[in-house]
This record gives sequence, structure tokens and C-alpha cells, in this order.
Amino acid sequence: MEKRIAEIAESIHQSGRRVVLITGPSSSGKTSFARRLCIQLRVIGMHPLYLGTDDFFLNRDQTPMDEHGERNFENLEALDINLFSNTMNELLKGKKTDIPVFDFLKGEKAFGARIMSVEPGQPIIIEGIHALNPELTTAIGDEQKFRIYISPLTQLNIDDHNRIPTTDGRMLRRIVRDYQFRGASAADTINRWPSVKYAENRNIYPYSGKADMFFNSFCIYELPVLKHYAEPQLKKITPEQKEFPEAQRLLEFTAMFTAIDDDFMIPKNSILREFIGGSILL
Repeated sequence: MEKRIAEIAESIHQSGRRVVLITGPSSSGKTSFARRLCIQLRVIGMHPLYLGTDDFFLNRDQTPMDEHGERNFENLEALDINLFSNTMNELLKGKKTDIPVFDFLKGEKAFGARIMSVEPGQPIIIEGIHALNPELTTAIGDEQKFRIYISPLTQLNIDDHNRIPTTDGRMLRRIVRDYQFRGASAADTINRWPSVKYAENRNIYPYSGKADMFFNSFCIYELPVLKHYAEPQLKKITPEQKEFPEAQRLLEFTAMFTAIDDDFMIPKNSILREFIGGSILL
């Protein structure tokens, strides 16, 4: 992975483009990748500014509703596009800019804590599910954009005819992360997964072909590690719960692997650490 990240950083440097846009489906490791890319850009003498599109969410009371009457945080309309465009234009002009920080507990943006500017040639790294959607960056010329698509494409086969589904690997990542850091049960994550996939089909996959570079975030050792964390949570789902059949399917899937119970050998800057904990990047 280090070699590939170094190659991408060098491509950004050679391109001269200043706005680096990073996207990928849920649990691809976008945040860890973006942080590692920032480090590699510093190694070659560049000084990137990192931004997440989540900081540009509309305040929760302004978030549009979906067809079920619930707030839809997955669609582009949940972002304050005008504020994002104005912020980017100010930064690219070298002006001091008040960059918002979204407070997820209060459900609103906070200002005044991150007033920053960038020097000529200094890249801006932008990570988020809508980063490659041209509607988000209409105020930025295409000649300024360097687009990166990230996804964990599984390199293992179940047998001679069946490849391990990438979606299952991502779901296991999300089950582990949601339980570890977001207070959500495995049942919560499974229940939410169809809406996540719907949003990916609408907001991410249609723009993947616009990427200048692709990064595969799959770790060859991750499924045995994820099994150690995910299995106990999946086993908590009882037969009377609607998520039980999917939990059993995932348990049958993880049964093909021998769990790695001790993850001390996994590097602290591994993308997998974004999900199991212990990352030095976040």
C-alpha cells in the first residue's frame, strides 16, 4: 500500500492540480487513506490542507427528509453547497477562511475554530461520499481537480468459481466500526445497510469512472481479524429479530476463516485500524 500511495502522491505533484477529491463506498477507508496521502505529500515537499465534506452538512433542522420521513444525510442536498463553494474559492485565492467544523452532537456547524489559508501550489485534500459528484465542485475548474476513487476489492476466492464479495467485507468493516465507535449494534448496521447501498448506487458509483486514480484498500489479512470482532456481535442477534437471517449468512461466511485474536502485529497506520481501533491517523 505504501508504494501505491507514494505513486498517487507523485502523480498529484506532477499534475499541478490543487484540489484532490477522494471518494468511495461506505467503509472503504477513505479517511485513513486521505490522512496517509497527506503524510506522503509532505514527504515530497508539499503541505496539504485536509477537509472533510461532512463539516459542510446543513444544520440538522435543515436536512431534507427522505420518502420515509427521516432526515436524509446521504444525499448531496444534505450539504451546504454554497458554503462549500465559497470556502473553496476563498482558499484557492489564498485568503484566510473560516472553515466550519460540524458538531454531530448538536447537529450544527461551528465557526471560528479553524481559520486557515493556503499558499500558492498548496494542495487541498477533500474526502467524502460526494467528492466526485460534479455538482459539489461546479465552482472549481476541472483543470484544478485530481480525482481518486477508493474501494476494498477483495483478492480472495471462495473456490474456483466464486470470489469473496467485496460488499460482505465492507459490511463486516462497518459492523465492527459502528459497534466500536458509534454505539450501534450489529443489528442496527444490518438494518441500515440497504439504505447505505441505495445511496452508494445513487451518489458514488455513477461518478467512479471520472477518477484519475484508483486505490484498492483491501488488506489481505483483514477478514480473519474482522471475524474476531464481528462474530460476537453477530451472535447477539436472536431468531426473532428481522436481521437474524443476514447475521447467520455472515456467520457462515466468517466460518471459512480462522480468527486472528491478537492484532498487535497490524501497523498502527493500517487502514484496517480505522475499523478495529488503534489508528495513529485519526
